[in-house]
Amino acid sequence: METLWLCLVALLLTVYVILDGFDLGAGVIHFCVGRTESERRRVLRTVGPVWDGNEVWLIAAAATLYFAFPAVYASGFSGLYLPLMIVLWLLILRGLAIELRNHVESHLWRSFWDFVFTAASALVAVVFGAAAGNVVRGVPLDSSGYFFLPLWTDFGTAGAVGALDWYTILAGLLALAALAQHGALWLALKTDDVLAGRAQHVATVSWRAVAGLSLIVTGATFRVQPQVLANLSQHAAGMVFPALALAGLLGAARFGKRGDQRRAFLSSCAYLAGMLASAAFGIFPYVLPANTDPRFGLTVYNAAAGAYGLKIGLAWWIPGMLLASGYTVFVYRRFAGKVRLEEEEAGY
Repeated sequence: METLWLCLVALLLTVYVILDGFDLGAGVIHFCVGRTESERRRVLRTVGPVWDGNEVWLIAAAATLYFAFPAVYASGFSGLYLPLMIVLWLLILRGLAIELRNHVESHLWRSFWDFVFTAASALVAVVFGAAAGNVVRGVPLDSSGYFFLPLWTDFGTAGAVGALDWYTILAGLLALAALAQHGALWLALKTDDVLAGRAQHVATVSWRAVAGLSLIVTGATFRVQPQVLANLSQHAAGMVFPALALAGLLGAARFGKRGDQRRAFLSSCAYLAGMLASAAFGIFPYVLPANTDPRFGLTVYNAAAGAYGLKIGLAWWIPGMLLASGYTVFVYRRFAGKVRLEEEEAGY
């Protein structure tokens, strides 16, 4: 039952990264793709109807983690307090930028919120990637199961580490490149004419960065966290996850060149899912490894809630997620198709 709940947490996080990832990516490349006022409005209209619904999945993932692994939630959210506060403020600023941009007829006003949208989106991507790097690398847990991370120390990956070191920065840059590609492929799918062409060009450039950083981060991961390589070596079935990521990465390039935007975007989804699943599989049975003494790490067994609670909770979790999934499907079907200039009266 504990392993099932870990899979459910990983699933929700993957859904969040795939869905909110493209609107974060659209924000990252907002200035690269949108050269005029009307083009920037179209970029915003591709994410305007769905961005807030996408973030529901982050809340669902956090709530599921809190229910199933309360020790991990308590330790992680206290130890990573500073980065999480930064993320909270950045998400607030992104929402304000999307909602307030068009409330005042002023070029300076719109330019300011365009900058906030782009900067906040890029920083969120980097911080989320660095946070994932912290989980894979391990944190300085003690015998009480708690820790605290400053933003940085000596940028090393052992001992008294900070939230930022050479490895987590690499993970943050990979997340930035991957979400920029993801957002570009979304814009290529949802727009047409010159805007779609620019988006596809950005996706092509981003792909090279994603491919290079994926190789570097993978090699660094094997060095920083030996558990990953050990799990992949001992359980060959786990290789399906890196294979999915590789297939998605190659598919994004292949279908992008062919002009098949739908399959290119779905390939990007597969890449993100494969990378996240590889990380979760690689550190199993740990949910939050310790980079000090492995005995202090929080696992699916010593950090999970009681067996009875997990069993009963599943009966409530399933209908709740079905409702959230139904809402998501409805919204995406309602706003399917290309975004065009004549639709701007909706206000985004």
